[in-house]
Amino acid sequence: MIGKTIDQMKVGDAAETSKTISETDIYLYAGISGDFNPAHINEAYAEKTFFKTRIAHGMLPAGFISAILGTKLPGPGTVYIRQELKFLAPVHIGDTITARAEVLEIIAEKNRIRLKTTCFNQEGTIVLDGEAMVSPPKAWKK
Repeated sequence: MIGKTIDQMKVGDAAETSKTISETDIYLYAGISGDFNPAHINEAYAEKTFFKTRIAHGMLPAGFISAILGTKLPGPGTVYIRQELKFLAPVHIGDTITARAEVLEIIAEKNRIRLKTTCFNQEGTIVLDGEAMVSPPKAWKK
């Protein structure tokens, strides 16, 4: 299976994926990444922070963008080149986060696609905003 090639996309194409963040997701991410910041895994500590409760790792919803790029738009075979992120709001346990990628620019001569990348919660609050640059898969040659 191969994702969309550069000639199969146009400016404005978009894809989304959603997931509800569970406590298990946060613990698993901490174990995989090695980020055991108590703001994420220790409620007694987190209650004394600005957020008053545990929050998800910022890179957890950022990973949902990677999932879109690698499975939906452009899809399998895509190479991630660059990602800029702004973390705008916390993600809490129980939040349903929707990640979205939208094609902003096609640079055909370099086989590059520039995309707007955002994550927002169930209330429509943008929690993460940014831009990505990818190299979509090339057509199979026979």
